Amino acid sequence: MKLPVSTEWVLHCATTLAQLEPGATASAGQLAAYYDVPAPYLAKQLQSLVKAGVLAATTGPRGGFRLGRPAAEITLLDVVEAVDGAARPYECREIRQRGRGALRPEDCRDTCVLADRMAGAHEAWRRALAAETLADVLATLPPTAPARTRALLAATPRRGS
Repeated sequence: MKLPVSTEWVLHCATTLAQLEPGATASAGQLAAYYDVPAPYLAKQLQSLVKAGVLAATTGPRGGFRLGRPAAEITLLDVVEAVDGAARPYECREIRQRGRGALRPEDCRDTCVLADRMAGAHEAWRRALAAETLADVLATLPPTAPARTRALLAATPRRGS
């Protein structure tokens, strides 16, 4: 499975926002400059996180984005599914029943074993992401990371919220 590059962006942005002081915000422009990514496209992805309740957005000169709930309540799966959806990446089209190698219908009463294994792998991936919260990620960062992140964001112009 290959996820779009924007998935990396929003995971990092959510982690960055989790390092801010409670109530503090960062604009899309600040986050885009922090990671050197295109601000308009990042802003669109961040809005997907707002719609999913992962982030909250405020407007105005001090507006921007902040976590929509505590970091301990936001899983990596919440972030990924907010921008990429929850659809399974593998779709069985029953090619085992087509072509010269087609199986007999009576041999295809059960779910395709490959579709079953792929679904199981997808569910295991989802469970793994659901078991990790932003707070878990923050706990693994170097102790100096949050203060560094806050200082760098504070020194970046807020345009592009």
